[in-house]
This record gives sequence, structure tokens and C-alpha cells, in this order.
Amino acid sequence: MSEWQELTLSQITEPVKNTYLPKSDEQLAYIGLEHIEQQTLRLTRVGTSSDVTSNKFKFEANDVLFGKLRPYFRKVYKPKFSGICSTDIWVFRAKKGFAQNYLFYFLASWDFVDTANSGEGGTRMPRADWNFLKTTSWLVPREEEQKAIASVLSSLDDKIDLLHRQNTTLERMAETLFRQWFVEEAQEDWEEVKITKLFDVRDGTHDSPKQKTIGKPLITSKHIIGNRLDFESAYFISDEDFDKINQRSKVDKNDILISMIGTIGLIYLEQSDTVNYAIKNVGLFKTSQNTNWMAYTYFWLRSNLGKQFLDEHISGSTQEYVSLGSFRSILFKKPPIEKLEEFNKIANGYLHKIKNNIAQIKTLEKLRDNLLPKLMSGEIRLD
Repeated sequence: MSEWQELTLSQITEPVKNTYLPKSDEQLAYIGLEHIEQQTLRLTRVGTSSDVTSNKFKFEANDVLFGKLRPYFRKVYKPKFSGICSTDIWVFRAKKGFAQNYLFYFLASWDFVDTANSGEGGTRMPRADWNFLKTTSWLVPREEEQKAIASVLSSLDDKIDLLHRQNTTLERMAETLFRQWFVEEAQEDWEEVKITKLFDVRDGTHDSPKQKTIGKPLITSKHIIGNRLDFESAYFISDEDFDKINQRSKVDKNDILISMIGTIGLIYLEQSDTVNYAIKNVGLFKTSQNTNWMAYTYFWLRSNLGKQFLDEHISGSTQEYVSLGSFRSILFKKPPIEKLEEFNKIANGYLHKIKNNIAQIKTLEKLRDNLLPKLMSGEIRLD
């Protein structure tokens, strides 16, 4: 690798500390650690600066944002807009001779994350230490090869982003159809039916099984992210505990999960043929028992009807929750069977397409994550 040179991190980039205090009449995009999805390279949502009063860092479009608190390492994002971010986020720009897109993947690589994790900094919460990191040495290719590496990886991310946007569009189409047929055009004479007359409503274990180094994943509310489950941050439990939990809370294909404590109302539809995890403090709608009501229930929970129901049934002061009894009290307006079947035909088609897109996303993410360290280390070379 004669074309590669060994440089310190401070020769490649340094944090940009443009301290900024929002004015009361300004509406700027605000990014905090909570806005960047853990273990991915995508932003899930953006806040606004309306309730931000303390100093923050200003960032520009194409800057690279890196969460410097230890639990949030590898929360890396390159926004297409300007705004402000938490001071727990570093703002990076590549120095002359280095490609900004390459810097993004460099900071997202596990080699860099592991190095950041090895330094000690912070008093209340461990954080990456710039004084340590700026002296670390890295082998870096010429700028032309940096751009080639970034081009390969970004082409995969672009495809992943396209599939995510397709899924969002499909979900919105189904949500619009649900609202039109079952809310706006609902008839007064439609019978009300209690949800437990259609299928079982349960919840996950309330116990805390002992963590194991190997075993089955235990999924909680914090592991429901968009239309996927975050298995990477879930811990393992023994097969014995797994079987014990699943005696009352087994998740099957076509069941629906919903977070019921902490962040309430995160929804996930299980479409996998094989389910190999257990749940804790998560609501479980056993729509696999009556799949005619699967799509209806899923989009009811995502609709304003579902959101209003949750708002009206939240309890708790220290930590908010919705009880299992509340979920079991849900009443549906029962449409004519012909209308329900027609909705199922359309909505299930959308859900099937979403499922296929998710499978493609997982494949592309695995390919990207396998390529990234090989390209960054020079194990795979590009012209």
C-alpha cells in the first residue's frame, strides 16, 4: 500500500465548534443523540430548535455528525441541510486533500468506533476523548481512492434509502385507504366488537431473566425501531427462560407488537416465517389467530384512532405505560366482511412488498458492513 500514508486523525479532520444560541423566533433543524438511530447510518427523525435554549453547535449540509457519548458511538449522520445539534455531537469536516464522503464512512467504521471506545473521557458519562483521538494514527489512501471507496459504499446506502422511502410510501397509501374506508366512510350501523372476541391480547414477561452470553434474544420496547427489531442491542437469555416466557407470550408470524412502557406506541408487524425471540414489557396482539383482522388491527394502531386511544389510556407519573387491560378494552367498528376482505387484498399486497424490501435492506446492509472494513483497511483495493 505504497500509495497509502500514515496520518494522525488531527491531520484528517478536527471538530468544528461553531457555538450557537437559537433565537426565540427562529425555527432551525435540531439533531440530538436521540434523533439518530443506533447501529445504522440513517437519521430517523429531526427535531426543531423551538424548545432549545442552551448553546448548541451549528452544522452545515454535508458535515459529518458523530455522537461522542459512549452508548451512542457509531451514531453517524451526514445531513443534507443546515441546523444545530447537541454539544454531545462532534461536527466534522474533512481537511484539504480528503473526501468528505470518505470521512463519513471512516468515522462509521468499527475500527474508529473501537478506538474511540478505548479512550477515557468525561466524568458523569464516558465519552470519546478528542485529546486522545487526535493523536491516533491511520492509514489513508489517496483522495482519488477515497472517492472511489465512498462511491461504492454510498451506492449501497442510496439503494437502502430508496427501499426505506418506498416502504414509507406503501405504509402511507395503506393508512390513507384505512382512514377513508373505516373512519371517514364508517357507517353508524356497523357493530362494535371487542378486540378480545377476535384474537388474544397478551404482553411479554414482567420478569428480568438473567443475561447470557449465548441464547435467544429478549426484545423490549426499546428494540422496536420503525418496521424492524434491533437484535444487535438486545441481550440473550437461556433456552429455559425463553421457553418459560413463550408459554404465555409466544410471538408467531402475523402477530403485532406494540411498546407499552416508556416510549409508548412503537408498532411492529412480525412477517418472518421463523420467530426466535422472546418479549418483555411489550404488548402482543395475536392476529395470527385471525389473520382477517391483521391488516385492520395494524393500521388501526397506526391511525389517529389508535394514537387517540393510547393518549387516553396512558398511566404512570415516573414512567408512563399503557396496561394490558386497556389494550384488551379496545373496540373496533366491524365493517362488512366484503369490505374487510377487499381492504386485506390491497393492504396485504403492500405489506408483502414492504417485507420483501426489508429483506433486501438487510442484505444490502450486511454487504455494506462487510465491505466497509475491508475497503478502509486496504484489504480490498479500488482503482
